[in-house]
Amino acid sequence: MTVPPPSGGKWLRCTGPQLRKMAHAGLLWLEQNRDHVNALNVFPVPDGDTGTNMLLTMRSAYARIESSDDIHVGKVAGLLAQGALMGARGNSGVILSQIWRGLAAGLSTVETFTTADLATAFQMASDTAYKGVMRPVEGTILTVIREGAAEAADAGRKSEDLRFMLERILERCQQALERTPELLPILHQAGVVDSGGQGLVYILEGMMRYAQGKLSLGDRPAGALVVAPAVEAVSAQALAMPESGSLDYPYDVQFIIMGRHLNVLEVRSRIDAMGDSTVVVGDESMIKVHIHVKDPGEPLSYGAGLGHITDVVVENMQEQMEELVHGGVTLPEPQVMITPDQVAVVAVAAGSGLAGVFHSLGAAYVINGGQTNNPSTEEIYQAIERVPTDKVIVLPNNKNIFLAAEAARDLSAKQVAVVHSRSIPQGISALMALRPDRDVAANAETMERSLGMVRTGEITRATRTVELDGVDVKEGSIIALVDGRLCQSGPDAKSVLDKLLERMNIVECGIVTIYYGSDVSPEQAAETADSIRRLYPDVEVEIVEGGQAHYYYILGAE
Repeated sequence: MTVPPPSGGKWLRCTGPQLRKMAHAGLLWLEQNRDHVNALNVFPVPDGDTGTNMLLTMRSAYARIESSDDIHVGKVAGLLAQGALMGARGNSGVILSQIWRGLAAGLSTVETFTTADLATAFQMASDTAYKGVMRPVEGTILTVIREGAAEAADAGRKSEDLRFMLERILERCQQALERTPELLPILHQAGVVDSGGQGLVYILEGMMRYAQGKLSLGDRPAGALVVAPAVEAVSAQALAMPESGSLDYPYDVQFIIMGRHLNVLEVRSRIDAMGDSTVVVGDESMIKVHIHVKDPGEPLSYGAGLGHITDVVVENMQEQMEELVHGGVTLPEPQVMITPDQVAVVAVAAGSGLAGVFHSLGAAYVINGGQTNNPSTEEIYQAIERVPTDKVIVLPNNKNIFLAAEAARDLSAKQVAVVHSRSIPQGISALMALRPDRDVAANAETMERSLGMVRTGEITRATRTVELDGVDVKEGSIIALVDGRLCQSGPDAKSVLDKLLERMNIVECGIVTIYYGSDVSPEQAAETADSIRRLYPDVEVEIVEGGQAHYYYILGAE
């Protein structure tokens, strides 16, 4: 194991292998403390937990360098940043990827880094993280990285010892974390510190423990942890299944091209002509390629002609498809036909029923995800690239997916807009306003306006005990939310329904649509609909099988 000097001596320069080991240590320490980070989520609802999202992002980052023997710090940092961005999940994961991106930019030209280099890199990490958020909020992970950067600058002026600098940065970040409730009232109300900031502190603490010789990495692979999604994902093979049962492009090929003066746009164009489901991202020195083809040798030969290819993966999707079919996999609704001159919509939804609703209203592609299962930047990017048009609108349908959707938008060469739908009903309202033959900007503007025309109600089970918004919640109780705001807690769904409808001001609405989840029977959903009709006889009530996990009911009122 490559280690820094013994704790008694000064550590003046960090090499690429040492940075790789520190990233591994940060990942393992976050993994060990993931549940604590998840427990800090303010709202007592099933959500894309911060600890899990940051862990998956770190795993993606480390996977890029796990087998690397590169000694150049700048190259190692660059690979970490690329992996973090493509694997970023949830807002916390995207911000973490921006921190890595800034660090990589600050270290890009150095083979080994000193305290002066690291201080510069931390400042760039802070600046990049703040720029990555449209409306930065203090009392979050942003505050923690900003104060860490300030401490790095001060420590760099006082010592050339990297271990001393890391100790100072960690201590300052811990202090900033403890002050987050003073800056963000909702944290104070819930009695917790910021979860994203805590995740960052654990990553830094793992790095510091490695530098002090207190954390042994051993032979354990960083990818050993398997985080099972709370919602069973529909496989990419199932999504691509044609009616004939035979794939036009049966081989899934993935590889990385390492070279000099690579032209990403030219490579993307050449690769795209070879098949479908093309993903080509990177820069002048490294390009990641994903393509479905008839002949896997074609893209591999092309890539080898440009430079050195690595991380080659070739999978026979036809065989995988047949296994899935024989296993009785239920396929989603077929995708909507989109012509190249039209606007396509990519939506995020969990549950076959909700996916069917979005398809029926014109969504070209539905990514399986949402609460507890936030899709990564790469998953959203792949969906954008897969639709057969250069005009795309993304509906996240969850505020915790906004940053990943925006990052995917920025990666794509297509004309992409993100309409910031916070819920399934908002997403459906926006989709109903779509006019595929109009341009992206006009559609996005109209769809954004439509978000305010619907109210969202949700009934779920509380994941923690908390007093919030004047509501006393016990873990395991049933809670109701209106437009994301907690309004009632009780022993069962019936006990919270009346208050939910009152807060949604149903009496002024013309129609209420009930999307019932996987834990609710059709008979129970019908009884709930009848209860609403008795209370509000002038309101039309519709029932739709949503199939979503965790949320018994999602209500949309117009």
